[in-house]
Amino acid sequence: MTGIYVHVPFCERKCPYCAFYSVPCRSGYVGGYMRSLLKSIAESADNIRADTLYFGGGTPALLGPENIGSIIEICRQSFGLDGAEITLECNPNSIDRQKLKAFRAAGVNRLSVGVQSLDDGELAFLGRLHNRTQALDALRSAREAGFENISADLMIGIKGQTPESIGRTVDELSSLGALHLSVYMIKVEPGTPFDCDTVRDRLMDEDALAELYLGTVEAAETRGFRQYEISNFAVAGYESRHNCKYWEGEEYLGFGPAAHSFYKGIRYCCPGDLEAFIASGPQMTVTDPAPDPSEEYVMLGLRLCKGISLDKLASLGAEEDRIKHISLLAERYASAGLCVTDGREVRLTPKGMLVSNSVIASFLS
Repeated sequence: MTGIYVHVPFCERKCPYCAFYSVPCRSGYVGGYMRSLLKSIAESADNIRADTLYFGGGTPALLGPENIGSIIEICRQSFGLDGAEITLECNPNSIDRQKLKAFRAAGVNRLSVGVQSLDDGELAFLGRLHNRTQALDALRSAREAGFENISADLMIGIKGQTPESIGRTVDELSSLGALHLSVYMIKVEPGTPFDCDTVRDRLMDEDALAELYLGTVEAAETRGFRQYEISNFAVAGYESRHNCKYWEGEEYLGFGPAAHSFYKGIRYCCPGDLEAFIASGPQMTVTDPAPDPSEEYVMLGLRLCKGISLDKLASLGAEEDRIKHISLLAERYASAGLCVTDGREVRLTPKGMLVSNSVIASFLS
């Protein structure tokens, strides 16, 4: 089954650390965006069946329940969505109990809430538009509106954060119904307002951040949130079905400016240009016409805690020399505590996930 991703580029205000494509939410743009989006979805129906729909952004909740409902309905008509997981990203300041009930009635059954922190000082540093009280109220309101499947985003790497403080945050989120956590290490993206020495002085160095990450993994797991991907933790059964499609190499279709797709073995993207999207619809660009399935399996599969199978790697066309190369390196990395291997399967440890890019690059060299 295919996954459907809808990129909603609108934000009240761009966060200073964010490098994702977004624009201010203006009523004149929303109407044109909706017309172009609904048309592009309707024209893409090709006997495709989907079982996940994910609204990302931007801040998708700014579209409002009526527009979100219209998108869900056209996706049902085009892709079925039988038993689908339908996720809406939202910020605490962009939702209230009434809106949440309306989103639930429109078909949304999973929320991803951009909490980021429950410390007002950290939230101010991150440039967020909500405070601790609003974040807690948003989670309470979500439960009261009938949402069971709730995810919360957290950001780590600010000086003063400790595994103990993160653990207390996880306790509060869990007590209010969060069953999934996405924990992101703060990265200074070039060209963003965070790309300055003043901000860097507030952030941990690499060694301190690594220790915090490992402590966060332990804090989450001791509270019932099992790590299943580098940045993601869930109570059993509440893993993100949609995001797992990316990491497991399954097909997905992306709609909206800056959305990416992987379909029939080809990778596409829609340019991040809202005005062009409104004027001309999605002008899809092929980003990789023939990705190597064995290489992609290694790159994506090692993000998951379950890791990769060398037997499956062989079935995807990997040469025997590469498989031997990975097996030998895995044994070396295992002795350093970076991975676990039995000779046929390889999975990274939390310590290995901290250097996953280097490990993966060495496997594919």
